[in-house]
Amino acid sequence: MDAGELVRGYLVLGLRLGRLRSGFVDSYTGDPALSRMVDNEPRLDPGALATHARRLRAELRECTDLAEPRRQFLDAHLTAMECNARKLAGERISFVDEVEQYFQVRVRPGDEDAYAQAHRNLGELLPGRGSLGDRLADFRDTDEVPARRLQGCVQALSSALRDRVRHRYELPEQEIVEYQIVTNKPWSGFNYYLGGYRSRVAINADLNHRMSNLPHLVAHESYPGHHTEHCRKEAGLVHRRGHAEQSIFLINTPQCLMAEGMADLGLHAVVGPGWGRWTEDVLRDLGLRMDGELSEKVESAAAGLLTVRQDAALLLHDRGADQDDVVAYLRRWLLVPERRARQMVRFLADPLWRAYTTTYVEGVRLVRAWLDVRAPGESLESRYLRLLDEPLVPKSLEVQVRDGLSWLARNAAESGA
Repeated sequence: MDAGELVRGYLVLGLRLGRLRSGFVDSYTGDPALSRMVDNEPRLDPGALATHARRLRAELRECTDLAEPRRQFLDAHLTAMECNARKLAGERISFVDEVEQYFQVRVRPGDEDAYAQAHRNLGELLPGRGSLGDRLADFRDTDEVPARRLQGCVQALSSALRDRVRHRYELPEQEIVEYQIVTNKPWSGFNYYLGGYRSRVAINADLNHRMSNLPHLVAHESYPGHHTEHCRKEAGLVHRRGHAEQSIFLINTPQCLMAEGMADLGLHAVVGPGWGRWTEDVLRDLGLRMDGELSEKVESAAAGLLTVRQDAALLLHDRGADQDDVVAYLRRWLLVPERRARQMVRFLADPLWRAYTTTYVEGVRLVRAWLDVRAPGESLESRYLRLLDEPLVPKSLEVQVRDGLSWLARNAAESGA
């Protein structure tokens, strides 16, 4: 089987799995005739699709006309697709193994001592009477965006971030993002990439968005996050280099961990330290007031609680905890109200999204480490550009991080000598 046939088989397999699980195909911008063909087929048994994935992996090993990065990408994603098909067929797979086969990372519980330290750090930033949870809630109440102002705030932040991103990274002239305010969704925001350099971004108004949260969300979904990545990969990998496998984006595959980690670090990449004051300046033009410097410090301290959501997923799916117990755990460590904790559990309990929290937790940790071990003279901007443009997978980043840390250690030892 040559490369073209193999990639076509990969696309067909993804589209067929999408017919068995709604939402599995996040976006498809490839040949519409292929999509129509699959839509007109009888739906296949998931066990047969798992067999198809294994056969494609075997044929990939024999295919000699694919560069190594493409081989790694296809192999990682066929592994994830096989696991998805096996789950759909009713096979019992442990949650930790399921996550590893989807995302190429092995998850483990976080450190509650580290969470306690994060609480102490937050307490120092928010002194006063009452419990830390109450003080944090009071602070966040003052930071909340009025529902009637949400659309305007999103548009203002998007415009400001777009200016920065277009200055750093080339984007097609016709690219555009349209924002829609929605309710009753299990997520805070969602990018629907429509192809042709267009995205529709939905923002869930149920979550009482905060001024200090919105720039992260807009950077994540649009500039320089999901929309920017889709645009650059469509223009570069798909159209210029013929990597048709990049025309499909599938949930519960390694590309999700890469995309979410990169998107969560979008504000770090294009604004960096001082993003709180930057946000304060943008929103001041709308007549809104925030303490940008304090907000940035609070968000930095709260980052020490990153793995709490993943712990909650492990409690729910690996240890069989009751949903009420998971809600209590989230309320204890994340210091969130019950309504917000139950919204999180709703996401964790969703059949499609149950493993997805790992993409944010491990994605941020891995991508941040990879950005930090860049070579001497390599800028953060150029390093981030590689995430936007290359078919990287978690395992390849893990190897590069390990090699980079080894190089830094050797260099430090030699300098000391």
